[in-house]
Amino acid sequence: MFDKIKELIVDSLGIEEDQITMEASFKEDLKVDSLDLFEMVMSLEDEFGVEIPTEELEKMVTVGDVVNYIEEHK
Repeated sequence: MFDKIKELIVDSLGIEEDQITMEASFKEDLKVDSLDLFEMVMSLEDEFGVEIPTEELEKMVTVGDVVNYIEEHK
């Protein structure tokens, strides 16, 4: 699951693959702004068939948070 999500992050945000870890913070480590994050979430929703509500997205700080959410709601 992590590898597929990492691939989508690389494709949608143009971030180097080696920067993406489970512990990587979107804002602090990956320098992702809210618009980029929204676009990434749309890609993830399409790929995995899950809906990530805005209030849940606001709680997701790290790549691991997103991976865990998708695994729980898939």
